[in-house]
Amino acid sequence: MEIVQAVFGVFHHFELAHELRRRGHLRKIYSSWPWARVKREGLPRELVGTFPYFHGTDYVLNRTRFYPAAVSERMRRWNALAFDEWTRRVIPGCDAFIGISGAGLLTGKLVQERGGKFICDRGSTHQIFQERMMREEEKRWGVEGMAEPAHIGRREEAIYAVADVITVPSTVAKRSFVAMGVAEEKVRVIPYGVRLDKFMKTGSAPEDGFEVLFAGQVSLRKGIPYLLEAFARLQCAGKRLTVVGSVMPGMEEVLRGLPTDGVEFTGSLPQEELIARMGRSHVLMLPSVEEGLALVQAQAMACELPVIATEATGAEDLFSDGVEGFILRDRDVDGLAGRLQDLADDRGLRARMGAAAKMRVESVGGWESYGDKWEGLLHELTGK
Repeated sequence: MEIVQAVFGVFHHFELAHELRRRGHLRKIYSSWPWARVKREGLPRELVGTFPYFHGTDYVLNRTRFYPAAVSERMRRWNALAFDEWTRRVIPGCDAFIGISGAGLLTGKLVQERGGKFICDRGSTHQIFQERMMREEEKRWGVEGMAEPAHIGRREEAIYAVADVITVPSTVAKRSFVAMGVAEEKVRVIPYGVRLDKFMKTGSAPEDGFEVLFAGQVSLRKGIPYLLEAFARLQCAGKRLTVVGSVMPGMEEVLRGLPTDGVEFTGSLPQEELIARMGRSHVLMLPSVEEGLALVQAQAMACELPVIATEATGAEDLFSDGVEGFILRDRDVDGLAGRLQDLADDRGLRARMGAAAKMRVESVGGWESYGDKWEGLLHELTGK
């Protein structure tokens, strides 16, 4: 069984590529990042194809002050179209092609014409569902331009229709596809793994305060306003919220109207520093309003952190409410604040949940378990 993958950048696809290679199935993986970046993922050069011209240029220009958002959006559109055209030209014969959502419309059709299968791997909810959620958030917080342009949704829906199977990382993501009219049997749930060899408890949280950690993009999608409002209600001496992640365009205006006392915004941090921060924290809080499966939850659990998360994060596929953490409704500031207060007030509860989180994530498994599930699906689809 020979498998080809295509991904914008890296995401979790290189973890999957390692698992497929280990099982003797990986024919090629294509990325829109340059080799200078993807070589860090540890695959042999002959197994990796790169098409960095639009994505790499857009990334570099976005690090400057004078790059208009409209031009960046156009570059991302060109990247998706050109990357698909290129993979269609160069893809070798294969039994199945796995394309990250937004990629592979033409390539997937070609693979199907050759007798292979096309799998669309979607990392979050249905694109149109996502756009609707984001427009609700824009209206609520008085900003515009954070939802994706309409043409992205049209392309995604065309890909969903063509694909033999759509894979998603969580039950909540699958429900969004079913709600949008996609046949339930076409959508398969394969939760992500976690690097248990890297993520582990490396330090201790202070006893004279209460450290709350958030890790992810500072965006409406990640529920930042609800995070800050819930933290502001916490009654606790020495409380601090550390927000790790880049601030998305347009969020500065939203943040100016939100409480930020006791909040530290660090920007993006290397993985090693994030692990260290987890070791010095009492709880991870993730109040997303739209997500697929937030991988940082499993990473925090491996570091023995209880997790307070919303249903949108895919938490139900990782842990049980009230055992390893708490799962709240989306946008439920009262609930988030209440569960945060419970953990701040009860050291024993934190310890029990942290220990349970570690045991649970170890039972779920790492990327090897993820690879096993993918291999089973691919055997089923290809008959090989």
